[in-house]
Amino acid sequence: MKMFRSDVLRELGREMFSAAGCSDDDAATITDHLVDASLAGHDSHGTLRMYEYIGQIADGVFNPRGKPQVVQQRACTAVVDGDGAFGQVGGTFAMKLAIRKAREHGFAGVGLRNTGHIGRVGAYPLMAVDQEMIALVFANAGHLGRQIPPYGGIDGKLSTNPIAMAAPRRDAAPILVDMTTSVTAEGKIRVAANRGKPLPFGWIIDHQGRPSTAAEAFLGDPPGAILPLGGVVAYKGYCLSFIVELLGGALSGQGCASGERIMKSNGVMINVYSIEHFTELKAYYQELETLIQHVLSSRTDPDVGEILIPGEPEWRSVCLRSEKGIPIDDTTWSRIGKAAQTLGLNPGAWEKKALV
Repeated sequence: MKMFRSDVLRELGREMFSAAGCSDDDAATITDHLVDASLAGHDSHGTLRMYEYIGQIADGVFNPRGKPQVVQQRACTAVVDGDGAFGQVGGTFAMKLAIRKAREHGFAGVGLRNTGHIGRVGAYPLMAVDQEMIALVFANAGHLGRQIPPYGGIDGKLSTNPIAMAAPRRDAAPILVDMTTSVTAEGKIRVAANRGKPLPFGWIIDHQGRPSTAAEAFLGDPPGAILPLGGVVAYKGYCLSFIVELLGGALSGQGCASGERIMKSNGVMINVYSIEHFTELKAYYQELETLIQHVLSSRTDPDVGEILIPGEPEWRSVCLRSEKGIPIDDTTWSRIGKAAQTLGLNPGAWEKKALV
């Protein structure tokens, strides 16, 4: 395991994506998203993706020079075609458009299609928080349908279908909900595989429907499946996944899960609410603080140890990793190094800057 300062990883990522054909601005957008995800503790959507994305450019999955454009719009709504660009590029373009529309009209709904993997979905509603707005994002995986079984089934038919929401808080880190409608994200299983660690019981089943803690039971051939969110009430996660398919997939025009084995694009729906169009900011902030204090007044479950506000684990991770560094396991670092070498870069120059 190696530890890297975030600025070193930003330097590495920007050089890699620029060498792979991205503009300097797009390379910075992609890299900052990935590094920020790892800072927040979501390595599954962070440094792990550096080598994956480079490989997908070579395979023609991403268009490193793609330019998102609006293909349909009205006052409060729009649909963006990502032109096959990186998801971070398409997602940032679509969110900025939604913010502009919400600022004028109070609400905006923007769909995004034909874009790459958008990464950590929670990054996008945080952009609206900076403008004192609330945002909600739904992301499916287009026609991909192989990871999550329907409730009552054992064959993967849906994707992890995340939902993310962020809301501003006065003089404190914002509220952030960033969750898959499955028990876990696929990337977290790959992180565990790279680190040689078992999975928590209840995350996956093998291809015969038997519970397993081995990452290979999901990643192997024939593949297993990740369970829907909810445990004994997993039908709730299954139903939430259906909502994401309709909003992120059908409304965006990207399409819904239909059994494809490779993801060609996320389908995304972004909703942004301008708080001041609904209530006074002062009243909103006061209600939120009242809610938080009410929730925190609960007695603490000794088996858990503390009560956290949504988003607090991420902000703690940002503080810790900003000081101590971002961990990268040897398998992931080796694959990043090989990807860099294919671009004519020397990964040893950055490896020398590792903290450990």
